[in-house]
Amino acid sequence: MSFAAFLLLLLVVTGVVWLLDKYFLRARRQGAKQPWWVEYSISFFPVILIVFVLRSFLVEPFKIPSSSMVPTLLVGDFILVNKFTYGIRLPVANRKVVQLGNPARGDVMVFRFPDDPSLDYIKRVVGLPGDLVEYRGKRVSINGRPVPLRQIEDYLSRERMQFSRRYVETLGGVEHQILLEEDAPAALMPGRAFPFSGNCNYNSGGLACTVPPGHYFVMGDNRDNSSDSRVWGFVPDENIVGKAFFIWLNLNELGRFGSFR
Repeated sequence: MSFAAFLLLLLVVTGVVWLLDKYFLRARRQGAKQPWWVEYSISFFPVILIVFVLRSFLVEPFKIPSSSMVPTLLVGDFILVNKFTYGIRLPVANRKVVQLGNPARGDVMVFRFPDDPSLDYIKRVVGLPGDLVEYRGKRVSINGRPVPLRQIEDYLSRERMQFSRRYVETLGGVEHQILLEEDAPAALMPGRAFPFSGNCNYNSGGLACTVPPGHYFVMGDNRDNSSDSRVWGFVPDENIVGKAFFIWLNLNELGRFGSFR
């Protein structure tokens, strides 16, 4: 059971107990002390309700577990994700009921992994529905136009104690840093066939994919250390969780608070 489903179950149980006590049990007790399960349910119900509403419709916290988004997001970063910027979705079912917006190129997006929806992934949106995304020679092109890229100083990974080439890439007007490793292969091959895999063409130089309707092509900023759409395919709209926008904690680097937009 997912945490969202568990939270919904707690909300329903404590809510039912609260209603029963208010309209039936309280009158029958005639001044006697509340049973412990009633007392706890009444105490926790408003707290659970607030947490459920905030987490389901406004913002949800996540912790970065891997280095696929370095240098933008580091392992151990605690981030906040905007749950309504792409539309209001039903909790647990994750079905969109109100359309408010769509992912844009350059957004850092949290989504349920297509191969295992119980896992949450975070990557950067590179291709929108209908886009032709090419990744050849470690350079991204969209609809035949190379994405602007300029090299800056190398990045030193404190975890791996090695330098990687660092670049500033511009996607949809959003500037962000990416890492490339000179000795890593330029081409990635999918581990298996995935939905709409026929939209992709792989060769020794890289790949070219046409993004199907209602799907998105995503990549990690740590390009040579990221399992993403190049390997397992497109992200369907129904798997989207929200847009990451804020770092609120990193126990190893307290100065990272608020360093991500």
